[in-house]
Amino acid sequence: MEDTTILIVDDESRMRKLIKDFLNNKNYITLEASDGEEAIEIFQKNKNKINLILLDVMMPKIDGWTVLREIRIDSNVPVIMLTARGEEQDELFGFELGVDEYISKPFSPKILVARIEAILKRSQGEKKSIRNFGGIVIDENGRTVTVDGKPIELSLREFELLKYLLDNEKVALSRNKILNNVWNYDYYGDSRTIDSHIKKIRSKLGKKGKYIETIRGIGYKFEVK
Repeated sequence: MEDTTILIVDDESRMRKLIKDFLNNKNYITLEASDGEEAIEIFQKNKNKINLILLDVMMPKIDGWTVLREIRIDSNVPVIMLTARGEEQDELFGFELGVDEYISKPFSPKILVARIEAILKRSQGEKKSIRNFGGIVIDENGRTVTVDGKPIELSLREFELLKYLLDNEKVALSRNKILNNVWNYDYYGDSRTIDSHIKKIRSKLGKKGKYIETIRGIGYKFEVK
């Protein structure tokens, strides 16, 4: 997968090469570390571009558990632990530390790739729930909105209206279309209620309120300028 970087951490060079070859064939970008110290160093230098970590447990210098603790201080990057152990207690310990998946050696590289793809799909879906529009950050799952890092209070209807405008960025939306999609088809009130809600949202967005543009004779459009 292009632009997706995976850090492979294992003290066995043969194991790293095996995993790397399979991931490169899937167009993943790979980084390698042969021990825990090197893993932490590489992660700190590349934390903004690493999308997933394959982390061996038993390694010289620093073991995988210690590496995981260090990573979890300031990152929720998905981690798959690789281990020769298969004891239930080890797996429970890993999940308590924030492991996303646990695979015991020996394993099928094809199964490993399938697990990686499933975790990346899930994590990328979670990331999409948080979007940034010129400093307006909306968290759909948490139902929160911040402007330049400062949270703003929106009613449920205001949140849904703003979300609809953001979902249709750069699209001119008629008042009737907004009513049908935000207030639903069973609303028979005056469409001027939209104008009232837009006014409140603009006020709460402060200077960013200008991104909600009035389209004369039609309705509204959200566009970052």
